[in-house]
Amino acid sequence: MPRIHRDESALYYACGYSCDNAIYLDLGVEKYFITDGRYTVDAGEHVEDAEVITVRDLPKEAARRIRKSGIKKIIYDPKEWDVHTFRRLRDKTRVTWKPRLLLGQKQRIVKRPDEIELLDTAARLGAEAFDEFGALVEVAGIGLNERKLYQTAVAVMEGDEGRPLSFDPIVALNANAARPHAHPDTTRLQKGDLLLIDAGLKYERYCSDRTRTVRVGKTVSMGYKQRFKKRKLQRAYDTVRKAHDRAIAKARTGMRAAKVDALARDVIDKAGFGKYFVHSTGHGVGLDIHELPVISSRSRTRIEEGMVFTIEPGIYIPGEFGIRIEDTVVMEAARARVLGL
Repeated sequence: MPRIHRDESALYYACGYSCDNAIYLDLGVEKYFITDGRYTVDAGEHVEDAEVITVRDLPKEAARRIRKSGIKKIIYDPKEWDVHTFRRLRDKTRVTWKPRLLLGQKQRIVKRPDEIELLDTAARLGAEAFDEFGALVEVAGIGLNERKLYQTAVAVMEGDEGRPLSFDPIVALNANAARPHAHPDTTRLQKGDLLLIDAGLKYERYCSDRTRTVRVGKTVSMGYKQRFKKRKLQRAYDTVRKAHDRAIAKARTGMRAAKVDALARDVIDKAGFGKYFVHSTGHGVGLDIHELPVISSRSRTRIEEGMVFTIEPGIYIPGEFGIRIEDTVVMEAARARVLGL
């Protein structure tokens, strides 16, 4: 069925190029990339399998092309459109507009081999940046506050090449880590503290996503093995690690996403920390940092070969500490493989 997109990731997936003001129109045989004069040259060089049209009024041109095609129905994702622009399209055409939520994400939920390769590279570069960040904290991190640690994390993830980030890193200490999306403040790092870092970078537009929770001692390791002095904290950390490892080891192609979530959640529930696991076990990763599939207790999605998603169980006890361990995996040969290794 004919379709229309405005979301940048959907545009890029459809024709290999995107910009912040464009409409992609797929009418079957005819495909159009409609944009304004600022992007004429770049679009002409990079758009694949679509005619580039440069105009001032994009919705008007899209409506004209739809009317001219004689199609009767067109699918779209309501989340890609503001009300004003969509009404202009609807009112200037006589087609039936069929809403399909997350249309673009559904089209790319199963990754091609070339996409998996790019995601694997992004994850590897991200993991190397984590090790570099850990080494810097080990040498000169004591006494720095969260804001400075955040700035350090940004600089390390960007690297000398100025790589784009998947999202704003999360760097949190001790009780601040109990906020899953903590913002850095003036809390200063002391020896023996818990440090949580959640960060990712993009490689050829594809995202990485990783979280580690570590103890800052004489050395700082970004590995899974961590030793904390407080017994409750150590038990919580070991529980999260067990949940993380179990979900990755037992996830299978054909399994419902809710079952993958349960593989991690059941471990945390049985350890008595269930009420402190306050988010889903994972989410898809690709051109967007959050995309399909959703790995949650309510998801009915069936896991397929080529799906890429995070496994990130956590325990967050307000006023005490927060723990999360996250890796991105791809489903291959019916099992989950951690990317970036």
